[in-house]
Amino acid sequence: MTVPSASDPLLALRDEFPILARSTYLVSNSLGAMPRAVPERLAEYARQWGERGVRAWAEGWWRMPETVGDVVAPLLGASAGEVVMVPTVTQAMSTVLSALDFPAARNRVVMTALDFPSVRYAYDALAPRLGAEIVVVPSVDGIGIATERMLAAIDERTRLVAISHVFFKSAFINDAAAIIRRAHEVGALVALDAYHSVGVIPVDVHALGVDFLAGGVLKWLCGGPGGCFLYVAPGVRDQLEPAFTGWQAHRAPFAFDPAMQYADGIWRWLGGTPAVPALFAGIEGPRLVHAAGMDAVRAKSVRQTARLVALADARGWRVHAPRDPAARGGTVAFDVPHGAEVAQALLADDVVIDFRPGAGIRVAPHFYTTDAEVEKVAEAIDEILATERWRRYEGQRRTVT
Repeated sequence: MTVPSASDPLLALRDEFPILARSTYLVSNSLGAMPRAVPERLAEYARQWGERGVRAWAEGWWRMPETVGDVVAPLLGASAGEVVMVPTVTQAMSTVLSALDFPAARNRVVMTALDFPSVRYAYDALAPRLGAEIVVVPSVDGIGIATERMLAAIDERTRLVAISHVFFKSAFINDAAAIIRRAHEVGALVALDAYHSVGVIPVDVHALGVDFLAGGVLKWLCGGPGGCFLYVAPGVRDQLEPAFTGWQAHRAPFAFDPAMQYADGIWRWLGGTPAVPALFAGIEGPRLVHAAGMDAVRAKSVRQTARLVALADARGWRVHAPRDPAARGGTVAFDVPHGAEVAQALLADDVVIDFRPGAGIRVAPHFYTTDAEVEKVAEAIDEILATERWRRYEGQRRTVT
């Protein structure tokens, strides 16, 4: 049991995450630690299915994309009824793309070379079929993109700017406010992939004026896989009709009308039947993050990532993250010799991190991380390199981490 100190009251929530008692868990940028209440939530789902059967749909399941969205909404600065849950961010972003028209004079979609590939795959495949052209803004250093270059890529030909709020490899924070202002000046819309921002940095969709924002509870929100969220600004929400749709978006789904009649409000942005188990699993994590408080979460993240940068610098490891704390999200990646093999040795020691080619070992402390654990990861790498234990993993490559 970790006793919180006056200097780190967030550790009062540490016991809510069982894995922390047996692992040094530094991978919340990939999969957040599971709250201890999740098994009971999943058992509640099973009980409802077992005892109520099909009646469970009318007794709460059907509305869960909105009710769970309302739990997530405060972490986005959104209001009740403005956020719905969908299975993946790729689906959410594809829904956005499918809702737009692309006349020849305004058919460009601005993206970046550092966006998460899954969304790029969908946009690269769908955009030409819709008459859109993808414009990719390159990165000079592989870490970030100067705001001025982003603004220069947005002009009167731009229909949509669809970029990551925080880049997944480097944790570079884009200046979303400036990008949104520029896009709106020329009549373009903005869709932010906030998977790597919501839950570790404060986000306010109303203050930003963003048109669309998608993310998921998988990572910093500790909600597990299959629970993603989509916010659509009221000003554009009811003006558009997504082609990538389903019966939850119909104003009278159980009339089984063969012709689509879009629902009003955020429901028109839903798709087919919701993934109910994932929604049960995804409730507790966002509640705990909200209880921690985003300002406190961000302050601790800045402090601990700064320490990681200092530890890497002291050892001569190349840091693949912004130096400026204001431009850095919750992750620090650094290249160490034999990084892929060292990562496997760390995992075998229950020091849980991940490895990404081109970035190195990614370390992601969260509000439940102790300062001692931040020190431990660097010391563990020192030991693995000194003893050459990394050699056990030569030629091995894991599927995910």
